[in-house]
Amino acid sequence: MDAGDSNNGDSFEDLSFWWVFFGMFYQLLKKRQRAIRYNSILTGDDRVTEFLHGHWERIFNRTRMTRDCFVRLSSIMEQTGRLTPSRAVSVEEQLMIFLFVVGHGASNRDAQETWQRSGSTISKYFGIVLEAIFNMSGEYIRPPDMNNVHHTIRYNNRFFPYFQGCVGAIDGTHVSACVGGARADKFRGRKGDTTWNVLAACDFDLKFTYMLSGWEGSAHDARVLEHVISEPQNGFPFPPPGKYYLVDSGYANRGCFLAPYRGTNYHLRDRRRLGGDRKKEQFNYRHASLRNAIERTFGIWKRRFPILRSMHQFPLDKQAMIPVACAVLHNFIRMDPASVAQDHVSGDEDDDDASSEDDSVDADPDGVDVGESSSHLNIPHDMDMGAFRDYVTNCIHEGSSG
Repeated sequence: MDAGDSNNGDSFEDLSFWWVFFGMFYQLLKKRQRAIRYNSILTGDDRVTEFLHGHWERIFNRTRMTRDCFVRLSSIMEQTGRLTPSRAVSVEEQLMIFLFVVGHGASNRDAQETWQRSGSTISKYFGIVLEAIFNMSGEYIRPPDMNNVHHTIRYNNRFFPYFQGCVGAIDGTHVSACVGGARADKFRGRKGDTTWNVLAACDFDLKFTYMLSGWEGSAHDARVLEHVISEPQNGFPFPPPGKYYLVDSGYANRGCFLAPYRGTNYHLRDRRRLGGDRKKEQFNYRHASLRNAIERTFGIWKRRFPILRSMHQFPLDKQAMIPVACAVLHNFIRMDPASVAQDHVSGDEDDDDASSEDDSVDADPDGVDVGESSSHLNIPHDMDMGAFRDYVTNCIHEGSSG
């Protein structure tokens, strides 16, 4: 090898060295730039401390629950092992990140800025908390005590004894879905938006007692219910003999589901203006007034968690889990009287639609159990739902005429 070849080899080695050096320097510089992107004097942990020890209204606005309710939830999550703190992110911060996204419809970028965390960290802990809360559904979305008559019915002479066998109300609702491409058509509901069709049952404390999420928005409510009750793995809480759920006219009046008469008015203002079968109108009106519990429950749930109205681009399996996770949180919050009281103040629980002058119900003025001497109106074993509805209708008409 001559001297020229030796010099060329040395030059190539020198050039390679500098390429490697500049490559390493560039990567280090990129890491430095990423590091200084989140340069707020308040870290995510500092913000958690600030919310927990600041004014009560700040943490309520951030998490959609009171401080005590949040502390109780985070303690349960940690003590049961559903959430574990990492070296950098506490359980409280993980939970606040999730509640910030679902309770404000916040984007990943918004969460990065608020919590001074990278996008991958936000996504990681959102998914962890989502799965943890979703898996709590068996504990917090449970059927009510079906052997007792709820006080909403028992102490209201417009509902008792006529609906004393009612254990809740069932309906479907549409939740936003973020779906593109060829799959979008299956998710388009009546209004043309891409949605999930979510079936739910509630009690008269406005808590969810059952929920199934995962059907496309194009599916009819009755089809979803038929699937739910025909597949045992869906875990639908069938009521005991003589008990039933209230449903709207989109469902069949059969089995343990009591529907209103189709083609009959049920709003009081319509009854004043139009003629028709007064007995059926009376039944439909009282049926609608009591069944309104599911509409109110859906309304509170959607106002509390705006992500249900504007879903982000999560994988479809995560999107289907979000309504159930939000229902778990809804029920957990309903167990906290202070959070429920604050809902009234903040407008999350707005009962105007259910308590206007025309749609109000007359509670027993003396607060006495008006049903102690009344005959029982549970469904007899040998009577189908159509005959039972007619029987209740006649009883209501006779009671209002007496």
